[in-house]
Amino acid sequence: MLSCAIDMFGERPYAAVSTAELAQRAGVARGLINHYFGNKRDLYLAVVRRMVTLPRPEKMAVPAGTLRERVDASVAWLLDTIGEHGSTWVKVTGHEGVGDDPEVQRILDEADYAAADRMVAMMGLDDSLHSAELRALVRCYGGLVKAAGREWIVRGSLTREQVHHLLADALTTLVAETFPKVDANP
Repeated sequence: MLSCAIDMFGERPYAAVSTAELAQRAGVARGLINHYFGNKRDLYLAVVRRMVTLPRPEKMAVPAGTLRERVDASVAWLLDTIGEHGSTWVKVTGHEGVGDDPEVQRILDEADYAAADRMVAMMGLDDSLHSAELRALVRCYGGLVKAAGREWIVRGSLTREQVHHLLADALTTLVAETFPKVDANP
């Protein structure tokens, strides 16, 4: 059911998705959707959560190698993840779903904070006196990820390879140059 919902919310606007059609496509009774998810909005919130939730840290292998090799591996993983459900990811991260919904915004904010926490931890900077600022920098980088994803998936103005270069270069600069400046600044 969730897989079908992910596909359908990626194919068309929120208002154009019906739970009756979703049930038919998933091969289940409509009442089953209501049983597991509640109403259509609750199902959409489950889709949003699925699109933006990172795997648990123990399920992610930290890449090895030079900084650039680790960054390239991380960006490749990110683009694989985004590309798997591209249009749905773009829609839920770009507020194209149910509009200005505080619950959707809360889920997106939690995902941004979790991603920032993960990156700062992976860089070994959890104990920095400036960890709050470092997390804010990562959240800014997240805005670039969302904009680049839209250019690649929706507009087709950039290829995946071009987006990879953009994101990897920006992340390398962030980690190698910007983080140390912020962390060293009293």
